[in-house]
Amino acid sequence: MTARQQWSVVGAIILLLGVALFVATRMLGDELFPVSVGSDAPPLRAVTLDSTHRVKTLADYKGRVVLLNVWATWCEPCREEMPSIEKLHREFGPQGLSVVAVSLDDAGTESHIRDFVKQYGLTFEILHDPSQVTKKNYQLTGFPETFIIGREGKIRRKVLGAADWSSESNRTLLRELLGGTTASR
Repeated sequence: MTARQQWSVVGAIILLLGVALFVATRMLGDELFPVSVGSDAPPLRAVTLDSTHRVKTLADYKGRVVLLNVWATWCEPCREEMPSIEKLHREFGPQGLSVVAVSLDDAGTESHIRDFVKQYGLTFEILHDPSQVTKKNYQLTGFPETFIIGREGKIRRKVLGAADWSSESNRTLLRELLGGTTASR
């Protein structure tokens, strides 16, 4: 075999491995790159509930600590935890915490979402993702799921299910993140 033929075989093997890697990352992306504490926060794209339906992304909160709550109006545990999220927002919002709740309710249910917000007296930002891209990007396994994202864009805490967001452990983490110190949990 000539040197040229050997390099052709090597090139073909490298090309084949490249194609296999590309296919594997597309098909197994969630398993290869899980959304977990310490990982970069995945993209977020949802719309506001006002009449202009402005698109919001994580870039809108760059440099801020974000509590990202993913929920739905029909979810009973979501209803249970909303008051503690509101309490946390009132305490830490003035210190720089951005509370963003993304509803994954179906398209056309905006009035139900607004009614929910009014019923619970929620004053933090409520967004809507009827296409449920957030569910895929954040690899959700149920409702609600909440992510605390540090100023640097890394997930600092991930909570599956309802939580008491006014608990001392959650408040301590937020104090640390808002104060600029690092906290690993």
